[in-house]
Amino acid sequence: MAILTGYLLRTIVNSTLLVLLVLLALAGLFEFIGQLDNVQGNFGIPEALLFAVLRLPQLSFEMLPIATLIGSLLGLGSLATSSELVVIRTAGVSVVRLVGMVSVAGVVLMVLTALVGEFIGPPLDYFARTTRNQAIYAQSESPGSAAWIKDGPVILHLERINTEFELGGIWLYRFADDDSLAMIARAENAGIDENDRWILENFRATRFLPDGVEAIQSPVAVESLDIDSEVLGIALVKPISLSARGLINYIGYLKQNGLSAERYEMELWSRIARTATVVVMPVLALAFVFGSLRTAGHGTRLMIGVLVGLLYFLASEMLANSGQVFNLNPALVTWLPSIALVLVTVFALSRVR
Repeated sequence: MAILTGYLLRTIVNSTLLVLLVLLALAGLFEFIGQLDNVQGNFGIPEALLFAVLRLPQLSFEMLPIATLIGSLLGLGSLATSSELVVIRTAGVSVVRLVGMVSVAGVVLMVLTALVGEFIGPPLDYFARTTRNQAIYAQSESPGSAAWIKDGPVILHLERINTEFELGGIWLYRFADDDSLAMIARAENAGIDENDRWILENFRATRFLPDGVEAIQSPVAVESLDIDSEVLGIALVKPISLSARGLINYIGYLKQNGLSAERYEMELWSRIARTATVVVMPVLALAFVFGSLRTAGHGTRLMIGVLVGLLYFLASEMLANSGQVFNLNPALVTWLPSIALVLVTVFALSRVR
């Protein structure tokens, strides 16, 4: 059984990687074409090509469930066409045991998906986007992004943050316990030292007291805020460019400060569901191969795999976006397509004799 499991594992993994390679070639081409509109400044054709290449790991993470289904259909379909699956069944291997064997391939691909989605895809995606923005706005006097950050009773408006975390002008609004404005402050430049203390240069503040207004001015002021460089960096990154650990940390920060975290929760649960669904895909392919696709050709299996994978992808994206609009539970919404695939798989396997 170990030899047979290894044989099925190699068949499914090899077919899946081949399909993934084809899908990435197409996706990389479309990504490159899409970046041609951004060609300006120091961002030329070579930089656009580099951007598309750096985006490939993140795209592979998004495509692995579909690639696993198509690859499993083609790999197991080849075994069915050559009657190898029939021989395996005739030798006394039950459908349940076959499900367990192909699930091993699903687990291996799931681990691969998790590693790419956590350690490879997000960092390279962030690097690609950052490099592109730096190249486009290289001639700008103040390249960077503005941001609003909340830390309990304090709200910060950072006028410029670049990839080296060099902060430009900053506005600080501090509120009292009754939510009334207690202070407005402005610093011409700001930074975070090694102890995560905020160093504010040319600091000017106006405090609103019960009996009047007090003006404060100082060349340098030090503020101790819970916002460190890690949280600040996460705040500038798109959810797709964050690792699961970064998403969890930022969700905790948002909830701690009473801010909406639905966008990041949706991204986190969507990744978990997408990764777990990879295990289901080989089993679903096995059910199809034993069913109506037993005598079908490679073209038919490919078409079925593309249609099912596309339906899963569109349903996942549509439900995730709808969940944010209608404030639906992120875990429930993102898991619905995967649950539907599991139900289809169980129903299809129940009809196998």
